[in-house]
Amino acid sequence: MATNPVFISAARLLPLLSLLLSLFPTQNLCASQLTSTDPDSDPLIYLKSLSIEELMQTRITSVSKKSEELFSAAAAVTVITQQDIQRSGVHSIPEALRLVPGLQVAQIDGSRYAIGARGFNEFFANKLLVLIDGRSIYTPLFSGVNWNSEDTLIEDIDRIEVIRGPGATVWGANAVNGVINIITKHSEQTQGAMISTVIGSHDQPLASARYGGRIDDYSTYRIFAKGFQRESFVNTNGQDANDSWESLRTGFRVDHNHTDNDALSLQAEIYDNEAEATGDITGFSLIEGTEFLSGGHVLANWEHQLHNTSTLDIQLYYDHTQRDFVIAEEIRDTIDIEFKHHWNPPGAHDIVWGTGYRCTEDDIEGTIPISFTPSSRADELWSAFVQDDINIIKDKVWVTLGSKFEHNDYSDFEVQPSIRLRYKPTDKQIIWAAVSHAVRTPSRSDHDLVANLGTVDVPGGFPVMTQMLGDERFDSEKLIAYEVGYRLHPNERLSLDLATYYNVYEDIRSLNPDPTRPWIISFGNSTGGNTYGYELQATWQATRNLKVFAAYTFLNMDLTNTYPLTASTVSEETISPENQFQIRSYLELSHNISVETEVYYVDTIKQGNEDTIDSYVRVDLQVSWHPRDSFKLSAGAENLFTSSHQEFFDRQNIVASEVPQQYWLKATFTF
Repeated sequence: MATNPVFISAARLLPLLSLLLSLFPTQNLCASQLTSTDPDSDPLIYLKSLSIEELMQTRITSVSKKSEELFSAAAAVTVITQQDIQRSGVHSIPEALRLVPGLQVAQIDGSRYAIGARGFNEFFANKLLVLIDGRSIYTPLFSGVNWNSEDTLIEDIDRIEVIRGPGATVWGANAVNGVINIITKHSEQTQGAMISTVIGSHDQPLASARYGGRIDDYSTYRIFAKGFQRESFVNTNGQDANDSWESLRTGFRVDHNHTDNDALSLQAEIYDNEAEATGDITGFSLIEGTEFLSGGHVLANWEHQLHNTSTLDIQLYYDHTQRDFVIAEEIRDTIDIEFKHHWNPPGAHDIVWGTGYRCTEDDIEGTIPISFTPSSRADELWSAFVQDDINIIKDKVWVTLGSKFEHNDYSDFEVQPSIRLRYKPTDKQIIWAAVSHAVRTPSRSDHDLVANLGTVDVPGGFPVMTQMLGDERFDSEKLIAYEVGYRLHPNERLSLDLATYYNVYEDIRSLNPDPTRPWIISFGNSTGGNTYGYELQATWQATRNLKVFAAYTFLNMDLTNTYPLTASTVSEETISPENQFQIRSYLELSHNISVETEVYYVDTIKQGNEDTIDSYVRVDLQVSWHPRDSFKLSAGAENLFTSSHQEFFDRQNIVASEVPQQYWLKATFTF
């Protein structure tokens, strides 16, 4: 892997940045245009965090694909604001997701994460749909997310909306246990220049730059670049884990509002990552190498208001990725178009409906350990959805009925309905309940994988190759979820949120040996069972300058593999922690100094009956100083009271590392 510092490698971005700058004139950009009173504008201008009342009134779109208040949403939903991101001192999207109760976030090595919701957490977690500005970033290769290639400028995130529980009625397949929707800021909120740099014990350095301006009276833009280099962690034996990571990305966004009824947005981004990795394939020696992860996308969105009660929205994006995973190389191109209509006529109904089409084509070059048959494939997805929010008793009781209809090339036609009920006895509390059906459709790996795991001797002394194979008969994984929640906001200083659930799963992926050839193992749908749990969170404005957030989550999983030749124990039962707890405090001191503390407790997790990762407590601390509106200096520590700890197992050919204690210093300038 290249060892040049990022600030040298970043020179590769300069020609592109120069070209981008030349495309956007800067006339009419004056000091008055750089100042914003919007709480979600530049964090150096707006230092105070949102009040609890303001947070409850935050408008979200992820639950119903329409704008609604967070407090009134009939789902277990959490919003991470830009203020939360800045105050916690996180530098990446996965680290920001640690702030969400009910999510399991485990760092596997220097660049990889296992992130799941309500169980089934692993590197190839496939029941959590993740989007950035409505663009799906899950890969059809394994229905998961390559977190080490998905990133953006952390200062440009407006908010992260996280739904815990099914969101398939509006978002479709793979939104089984949750939806993460990362929403970036309108370019009008990022005017002027920003430079940010982080120097730390492992990030050496992380540098970000952004410039925003006006094209004309109706159009604004921003361009950005981000790069970092992370040193290797150590493995569980105390040796170099061979997991260093370099990343470079740049992009732009343009927003145009020529009339009061039309909003156009165009954004694009390219990235180039290199991550050292160590793989362990049974029967083969450890494989060390460098993964190359590159790609880019272009996304366009048009929103048109027909009249006061009707809005049209059309979104189109193209995405290209190229990933060399050492043991296989994938090139993928995806085009996606979606049409949405929101109609809110006078009376009791509020209707959202839409249609969509996606085509994804891949070309996979395999190796002896891993290959796919066929090596190239194109798949189509057709979809439509409709949802009606009906006010049964005015301003008191609502029922929401809806369903998603999809046709894919693996499991054909899928229907994913839901019914949601919410009751608002007072303006300060809401009770909601939901029953939903969701599916996780088969991935490319489920159908077409060929993995050679090594040789074994069969009776007669002949060596044969042990193989793990996909199966074209593999069907969708299915969920019926029952949820009940209660949200209370008794006064301006306190809010409480409780969500409970009972999930029934069928046809979950299993590994099934061939009865006649036990050295051949195929994917099947022999696992099922139930999970239940609850998530409790509270926000308390203790004093004018002190805010405290606390959350506790409990998860119980009872799964069974019914395949006759396979033991009944299912590893998915134990690889997600049963108990998690977090408490965060934001304290504002005099002289523009603030102190932010996060404490996380994660319960024991197990891999089968042997490997165990003990429970751990992680303490993160950040101290920030704002000597003036245009400058912020922060110092932070992660894993403050432990030298290092392991957060996940060796899984899916990946050797896990110890997550180290880290220190960093960050400076941010705006002008």
